[in-house]
Amino acid sequence: MALIKKFSCHAVFCILCLISTTSSALAARLPVGMNTNEVMQVDSSVPFVNLFKMALPFDEADSKLTRGNIQYDADGWPQNLNGGQAGTNLLHWLPAGTLPEGNYTVLYDGEGEIQYGDDAQLVSRTPGKDIIRILAGSDQYFKVTLTISKSSPENYLRNIRVLLPGGICASNPFHRVNSASQCDGDYRDFATYHESILFNPDYLEFMRPFKTIRFMNMSGITRNALSTWEQMPRLSQATWAGKEGRRGAPLEVMVKLVNQLNADAWFNIPHAADNNLVKQYADYVRQNLRPHLKAYVEYTNEAWNPAFTQAQYTRQIGLQQKLDTDPMQASSKYYVKRSLEIFRIWQQAFAGSKRLVRVLGSWAAYPKLSETLLSYNKAYEQTDALAIAPYFYVHEKQQGEVRNTEDVFRLLKDDRNAYSIANVLDRVQKHADIAKQYGVKLIAYEGGQHLVDRKTRSTRDFPNPQYIGANRAQPMEALYVEFLEGWQKITGNSLFVAFSAPRTYQAYGSWGVKEYINQPSGEAPKFRALLRFAH
Repeated sequence: MALIKKFSCHAVFCILCLISTTSSALAARLPVGMNTNEVMQVDSSVPFVNLFKMALPFDEADSKLTRGNIQYDADGWPQNLNGGQAGTNLLHWLPAGTLPEGNYTVLYDGEGEIQYGDDAQLVSRTPGKDIIRILAGSDQYFKVTLTISKSSPENYLRNIRVLLPGGICASNPFHRVNSASQCDGDYRDFATYHESILFNPDYLEFMRPFKTIRFMNMSGITRNALSTWEQMPRLSQATWAGKEGRRGAPLEVMVKLVNQLNADAWFNIPHAADNNLVKQYADYVRQNLRPHLKAYVEYTNEAWNPAFTQAQYTRQIGLQQKLDTDPMQASSKYYVKRSLEIFRIWQQAFAGSKRLVRVLGSWAAYPKLSETLLSYNKAYEQTDALAIAPYFYVHEKQQGEVRNTEDVFRLLKDDRNAYSIANVLDRVQKHADIAKQYGVKLIAYEGGQHLVDRKTRSTRDFPNPQYIGANRAQPMEALYVEFLEGWQKITGNSLFVAFSAPRTYQAYGSWGVKEYINQPSGEAPKFRALLRFAH
């Protein structure tokens, strides 16, 4: 019997491998979008030419890097060291290949001295400019620290920019080159043109196939209580990284990205945003988003999910406003109420809804919520799309059966597993029926595999080696193709926004469709599957 079971598992694995190299090549086009990542020193999607924008804020670094009674200016630069030092993790545990090895230019204003550590070494130094050499360590990761060890209080060291080597040919901003010899007279080196060349060409090239970019992560709205326009992230800030509730890229950056990609933008409005913030946000997008591009507008993210403070906020306000005595119902009703208010503000800014996609976010595992959201206050009349996040994974009831990656793939096809591909698609069908009943589109704000055990703390803990192995194995491509074809058939070719841009695989999940921005496609089965539909 054990032999039969082993043979069966191996057969499933082999069949999936065969499918991924044959029928998946025939996948039809589908509107595919991509979720951005949080701006952090560990973000292996590396969106920006100026790496310092993803550095850990000085005041969040541990005592090995920052110590003493440091005084900071409004943008987070150390204004007075007071005999201490201010340091940061510039890059942290990024796989080799994420970035080019070589000489990086460091520019700064003011007077002082910077020290570099781990995988960075100083090559040369002139006032306001250092050249450092960055090479991946023997562990095949990039780790770079940067420390301001001296700074004049009268003209303190600030505005640090750490710039990629090389540049672009102006005629092709999607391709990084090493020197002018690779261009036809239009070379633009990053050290000189970094103010106009904001985005890493490798990031642009990765994002290029995706026609809608969702900014929930990059905007930093998760567990973020910002409520006024003045609290929004600023271009002048030392870094756009930091802990939850602090990090986030400015709106100007997000709009510039989609304009350059010629992609629609999906904006998530902070849960505590006041009306002026919403109005200023909408006005800026109307004035600066290319006129043929659409703006998806969604109030917060997963207001139904108790893991997030936004869910606690909507529940509290819903109860205070006596929208319902049941906490979950009160939360859902306030979410709808505030969403409709936000939609109206955006419609006023845009003089109508033609360029807008007004989104209500629901819970993929609970179709009844979709009914509540669309019906309350006739929300469907002012809503264009119902969005869910269909994820497939191994339910904890079957997790004990996992011994290897073949078991993972077997269980993802096993109807006993409540979150097998077939069972997840059944729930997608229920949401689609509800959306059709109310005359709105069903779209996916996130989706894909969700292989994670939240109780683990290390990639070595069971079942993480098996889950990470499955994400790297070729059969995952076939499962994604099957899943997307099912989505396509049920929804009539509706938008599917994958989760997420490249990020390393950790105990808290293997979310990236690549593990790092320059990972070869041959090593990224999820990315290959998406490209079959996006191209």
